[in-house]
Amino acid sequence: MSEPSLSGRDFSRRTLLKAGTGLTLGAGIGLGAGVGAAAPAYATNGVGQTGAPLCQNAGGDSASQQGLGCGDLGIPYLRQHDGTWGYVFGDSYSGPSQGDPNTYIGSPVMLNQATFDNTGANPISFTWAMPTAGQARQTFDYTHGANNGLGDVEQSRIPNDCIEFGGRTYIQYTSVFTWGPPAGYDGSVCSGVAYSDDYGVTWSDYSYHWPGDRTGGNESLYGMWSFAGIDADGYLYVYSKRWNGSHNNSADQGLIQLFRFTQDDFRNGAWQNQQNWANVNGNWTWTSDAYPTPLFPAGSNLGEFSVKNINGTYCMSYFDVGNYAIYTRTSPRPEGPWSDPQPQIVGDYRYPSYWGKPQVANLYGGYIHPGSASANSLTLIVSQWPGNTPQPYRVLQFDGINP
Repeated sequence: MSEPSLSGRDFSRRTLLKAGTGLTLGAGIGLGAGVGAAAPAYATNGVGQTGAPLCQNAGGDSASQQGLGCGDLGIPYLRQHDGTWGYVFGDSYSGPSQGDPNTYIGSPVMLNQATFDNTGANPISFTWAMPTAGQARQTFDYTHGANNGLGDVEQSRIPNDCIEFGGRTYIQYTSVFTWGPPAGYDGSVCSGVAYSDDYGVTWSDYSYHWPGDRTGGNESLYGMWSFAGIDADGYLYVYSKRWNGSHNNSADQGLIQLFRFTQDDFRNGAWQNQQNWANVNGNWTWTSDAYPTPLFPAGSNLGEFSVKNINGTYCMSYFDVGNYAIYTRTSPRPEGPWSDPQPQIVGDYRYPSYWGKPQVANLYGGYIHPGSASANSLTLIVSQWPGNTPQPYRVLQFDGINP
């Protein structure tokens, strides 16, 4: 949100990523491709993993051993009941390439890990799949390309975040109607929360769903959620924004809102007891009598985002669609104040502020690992889409990210 947009780009992970035709930085200062070429071909942060692929890795990997050949997102969460770690993938395949209908598993798909090394000395290695080791499969019970009772045809249900507390696991997801929505439409059927009382083996859906554009709630700010975690005050803090998992939602605007629940209210699906962080008559306050106020002014469109409480510091990451990079911010409290956004992993080197940053072609995602070493040394899980270049479809691990 602090940089001008790269013009002429379509960063949809479900469409071909096209090369930019140029950009402008600041007040009329033009930059051509030659400037970016002066940057080093690749850069690392010098700490831990710097782009280790966790699936679709030539020669075999732990994901393929659990039945997942390639997939995206890889959203990490703590399996609180036993101290292990879970990873939630979006559209996934048992084979090595995205797009083969004969190897399509579905979405979401879950792999687990016994021990996470937050020093980055050892990359994430998956120990078992849900529900059976070696047999990754779609965890939700629904049919792709069909109306499953949520209001319209669903192409897929894409996970946005996962959390476990109090013996129950929760996934917030978006039901996708189309990956190519018309301008001004989010392309979703609705969003919902599913829960599991056996730690991810079987899933149920709460009855209430937040409408998307196909069910009367176009551009709802409840489309994509991130669970920041349980604060020391006992509340579960949740951030949400418009659905833009396609990266094609031209009306996204990067608006993010904040609300919270008691743990019991969330478990009981008592959504009416939501408390909102809102600006009321010029004063920011927690209230149930006003809608949440977006935390930041309208800016560049954002895709996937993630907020986590890392040792008492709230850390935020997001894929800035227009600026083609994953940015981070930090705050001492859920409400703010938030630091200025910093680019961390970039699609190219065209901005001077991007030089020296790790570069990933066709990137998106950027989920903060809740087991990160510290608020100054985050682990990010970054997705890579094939696009129109011979890139694999996979997730990558980056450690030592200082937001």
